[in-house]
Amino acid sequence: MRRQNRKDSHPLIMIIFGASGDLTKRKLMPALYALHKEGRIEGDYKIVGVSRTEYSDESYQKYIREELNHFVKEQEQDTKIMDDFATHLYYFPMEMGENAAPFYEKLKVKLEEMVGDAPLDNLLFYLATPPSLYSTIPINLQKSGLNLPNSRIIVEKPFGYDLESAQKLNEIYNSVFDEHQVYRIDHFLGKETAQNILALRFANGIFEPLWNRNYIDYVEITAVENLGIENRGGFYDGTGALRDMVQNHLIQLVALTAMEPPATFNADSFRNEVVKVYDSLVPLTKEDLDEHIVRGQYLENGEKKGYRQEKGVPEKSRTETYIAMKIGIGNWRWSGVPFYIRTGKQMPTKVTEIVVHFKPTPHQMFQCAGGNCPTANKLILRIQPNEGTVLKFGMKVPGPGFDIKQVEMDFTYDRLGGAPVGDAYSRLIEDCILGDQTLFTRSDAVEASWNFFDPVLKYWEENPKASLFGYPAGTWGPLESEEMMKEHGASWTNPCKNLTNTDQYCEL
Repeated sequence: MRRQNRKDSHPLIMIIFGASGDLTKRKLMPALYALHKEGRIEGDYKIVGVSRTEYSDESYQKYIREELNHFVKEQEQDTKIMDDFATHLYYFPMEMGENAAPFYEKLKVKLEEMVGDAPLDNLLFYLATPPSLYSTIPINLQKSGLNLPNSRIIVEKPFGYDLESAQKLNEIYNSVFDEHQVYRIDHFLGKETAQNILALRFANGIFEPLWNRNYIDYVEITAVENLGIENRGGFYDGTGALRDMVQNHLIQLVALTAMEPPATFNADSFRNEVVKVYDSLVPLTKEDLDEHIVRGQYLENGEKKGYRQEKGVPEKSRTETYIAMKIGIGNWRWSGVPFYIRTGKQMPTKVTEIVVHFKPTPHQMFQCAGGNCPTANKLILRIQPNEGTVLKFGMKVPGPGFDIKQVEMDFTYDRLGGAPVGDAYSRLIEDCILGDQTLFTRSDAVEASWNFFDPVLKYWEENPKASLFGYPAGTWGPLESEEMMKEHGASWTNPCKNLTNTDQYCEL
């Protein structure tokens, strides 16, 4: 990845709103510790935690230091370095929402005290808060004069609940910051394996000539988890799988798979191509809304709770925990090639992968081993876990005759000399510090994505009895999603946790 060489004359001050929450302790602090350990944040930087919970600087340092023991991998823990990292932490308790402007004035005073005689500069705000604060925090930053020309702001998903709310958020952020200061984060794009989709396609001459409607039959993208909603019932019931995963993570993976090669690899060119994919999505028809979208909700199964038994979930909730969709891309490269995407909670395993199904040979001249003809060639791009790539193709079974069996050619990241795959949040935070927006979502991409998915939300709202299928927790979702694919003669690849040797065993 090309990086911009942003050089700041003043050390970084990172202000984390929601500093006492789960995201901060589970993801952000371990990511920042990793950057600190590797010496990737220059100068005497400072991290200021902001939240309503009462902490002093010292008690917050102690709290985070203890949490690092739980959320940093044991082999990456270094007591001396962790202690040193904690000395960069500060804390400021305050209200963050509406009518909180006086608190932001006091925050500004604290930041000015921290820099002494130097001008206040090089601020990085991170919104690790509930989405309800996404609109109020930037307005308060503006009122207090903290939206400095050299400041940046990172916003977590979801960026809006529908098209209208996303447009309103964009208006707010565009009135407070310039677009180059706004970093809408999607941690999927921080994963090395997601970025490797681009390398596989555009750094190798053997794939790109086949990467089109002439050779590809269909594409499936799966991102599933083997957990329920845990203790997030109140949040999740107002969100659902489409808002939580499809409108951001899955459609980003569609874009990486379907985009045209950028003329040059920089933030503008890359993100231009992403938007082109979104603009090419074929609008959903009434038939699509009825038949090519399958939503489900997990049911009690053995010791596993059903969704409606989860804490904070209404007993008659119709929020989807599973969704499968067939979508099309109306351009020269992909016209007629269906993209099947799905995500779900309480699946048999946790896995994210893309499977590219190539068209079969025009004539089958060989016999099939054991009477089972192998399916056409597949290319599996595993995002997580057991990150890697598998190409499946036919080979002759040893011995007399010409029986053909499907075999694998595989690559896994653990073969790269022990090099770590890396943490997505570390990568993305560092990119933001460096001023590289390549892997962050632009405002027009947010609106283009919502423009496509908004009719789905409206259809469900206007048709409260639209189908919602139950599926037992621990299974692969409603059987109706299989029926949806049979129209194309396709079927889901229900993946194992292990990427390779799946014909010998399946780990869940």
